[in-house]
Amino acid sequence: MPSASGTTPGKLPFVVWVLAAGTFLMGTTEFVIAGLLPELSNGLGVSTSQAGLLITAFAVGMIIGSPTMAMATLRLPQHQTLILALPVFSLGHVVAALSTSFTVVLAARVVTALATGAFWSVGFVVATTAAGPARATRATGVMIGGLTLANVVGVPIGSFAGQFVGWRGPFWALAALSTLAAVFIGRFIPTREQHATVSLRAEFGALRQARLWLALGAAMLIMGGVLATYSYVTPLLIDRAGIPAGAVPFVLIAFGVGALGGTTTGGRLGEHRPMATTIIAAAATAVVLFLMIPLSSNAVTATVLVFLMGLTGFTVNPVVTALAMRFAGGAPTLTSALTTSAFNVGVAGGSWIAGTALDSSLGVTGPPLVGTVIAALTLLPLTVLAVRGTSGKSRIVAHHTAPAHALLDEPAQELFPR
Repeated sequence: MPSASGTTPGKLPFVVWVLAAGTFLMGTTEFVIAGLLPELSNGLGVSTSQAGLLITAFAVGMIIGSPTMAMATLRLPQHQTLILALPVFSLGHVVAALSTSFTVVLAARVVTALATGAFWSVGFVVATTAAGPARATRATGVMIGGLTLANVVGVPIGSFAGQFVGWRGPFWALAALSTLAAVFIGRFIPTREQHATVSLRAEFGALRQARLWLALGAAMLIMGGVLATYSYVTPLLIDRAGIPAGAVPFVLIAFGVGALGGTTTGGRLGEHRPMATTIIAAAATAVVLFLMIPLSSNAVTATVLVFLMGLTGFTVNPVVTALAMRFAGGAPTLTSALTTSAFNVGVAGGSWIAGTALDSSLGVTGPPLVGTVIAALTLLPLTVLAVRGTSGKSRIVAHHTAPAHALLDEPAQELFPR
């Protein structure tokens, strides 16, 4: 029987799936570089580690762009913000595809990231609000599922295309698809206007929650650990595991399938056992990354470990994202943006340190070692969060995007059931 919101109980609103399609494009553009490193390196006349800076640059743009754009567009209709972000996203790809300068491509990646930050920070708020508190974690999982599906489909296809038509081909395709997505989202996203009760003070007030920062810290570290390794997984697979370059996209598909499975698992288990789910998954991620150092010399074990890296690492993401949004209470817009920034601080820091390790005597095993240490550090904020979450209440403040039944104090034991 349909609920008052017009959706069947237990099912997510259609708007969540529409927004997940948008995050698919955003995720493809962020991670496709990992599958195009040889082509970018040769085409732009830079080293592999320098080409990897295109991942770091995008992450830096997301770090700055997500909170900045979220606040800049706070009083705009969410529908309008989502649509305007996509043409800017498309333009960044066009500029990159037309350029022969590594510096210009690097700058275009930053601009593209700014648009992505605006889309994600608003999109997560729209999705979780439409889903309601009881299904917020699942909605977050679906949104991140669009991101992880990019690793199953978008990144491998981009890698294949890069080998046959050059790295510019995937950039042109993303420019065209994002333009089409703007039309699609304009058709299906509700045009509901934001109310005049938007409050910057409420948004910044939500940041006083200590548990919010613990969740953001966990988001940063787990993504940093995984992306430190994933950013340079192509040279690891080719040079150490002996996998032919033409077969690398299939291993990237394995990572994407694992990431999609992890996101789904985290989205469902995290509704009932968030801390147990995240702590076990983070510990497993550290173990998998560590095993990649001695066992990646074999093609089969390397592929299995890449799959497990996606499965364990991405189990954490929807849970810590949903918890951060819950701790923000009725002022989720800035928190959503900061969550995106936190993930990308991890991406930027992890990929940069891993690039340095790649150029050291450690070689291709350097990135997995860096990833192991960062993933293990994720256990620190998660453990503190588990302890702090056994008592006290979340401070909730009124906000225009929160449904009325979400504006109540909730005992922490409801967030962290025994």
